[in-house]
Formats: sequence, C-alpha cells, structure tokens
Amino acid sequence: MRISSLLPASGAVALLGAAVFVCASIAQAPQTPPAGGPARQPRSYPAPTNLQVLPKDLTGNQVHEIMEGYEAALGKHCNYCHATDPKNIGPNGRPRLNFASDEKDEKKMARIMITMTEDINKNYVKKVADIDKMPEMAPPVTCGTCHQGHEDPPEFKPAPEH
Repeated sequence: MRISSLLPASGAVALLGAAVFVCASIAQAPQTPPAGGPARQPRSYPAPTNLQVLPKDLTGNQVHEIMEGYEAALGKHCNYCHATDPKNIGPNGRPRLNFASDEKDEKKMARIMITMTEDINKNYVKKVADIDKMPEMAPPVTCGTCHQGHEDPPEFKPAPEH
C-alpha cells in the first residue's frame, strides 16, 4: 500500500500529532489515585469558539488535548498564546484566559505554523515518500519536529566531521 493512500486529512494530522504527545504523557502518568486522596474525575471542557485553523467540529476535550501537545512541543503554557480576561476573575483571584480572543500575536503565529505543518505533511512528506518508496507511513511533521520543547527552535549544528 502506498503512503498516498494512508495520509490523513490535514485537520487529522494536527490531531494525530497532539494525540502522540498526549498518549506519551498518559503512558507515564500513575494509573492509581494518590494515597489518601479521592480519584479525580475527568474534566469536561466547553465547546471551542473562534476555531479558524482546527476543524470546527472538534469538542472542547479534543481541542484541549491538541493544545496540551502544542504546550509540550513549545515548552510553553496556555497563557503564552491566549490573552487574559481582566473582567473574568477565577477563584484564585487571577484573571481567567479568554481562549477565543485573537489579541496576542503568538496565537496568530501559531495558526500560521499549524497551517504550515499541515501543508508540509499533505504536500511534501507525501511527495518525498512516494519518490523514495518509503514504508507505508512516514512520521508526520509536528511542532515538536523543529521546536523540540523550546519556544524558538534550537539552532541546527551539524555533527563535526571525523
């Protein structure tokens, strides 16, 4: 079977990349609740609004999982891309994040970068794999491919020649 028949739609590529990060973190998480404390119930996240790059039919929990993958890939937290809402104060006395806001340039940049990785996976990874007659599934390009857990991708330094 050729890779061209296996490459997922661009929206699924982003979801797949995030799922890899989430699955890795789940596999390392303890499987039993801490001693002396009650088991935590899974959190439910509200339906997302203002999705411009990610598929609009994603649930709040799906978007949250994708965002956790981006967090790991960039070594940043939610407030790096998402603006605070000074009118919406949380129980800790600090403003909550306004996830729908387009105020921060970092969020605008993230949308460009998501579109770029989707384009690379859809149009370039497939072409290289076809020419190279690669195995059925080439690994997708993700944010982590370049960023490796850093806000700015580390500078590439070729190995010294022997």
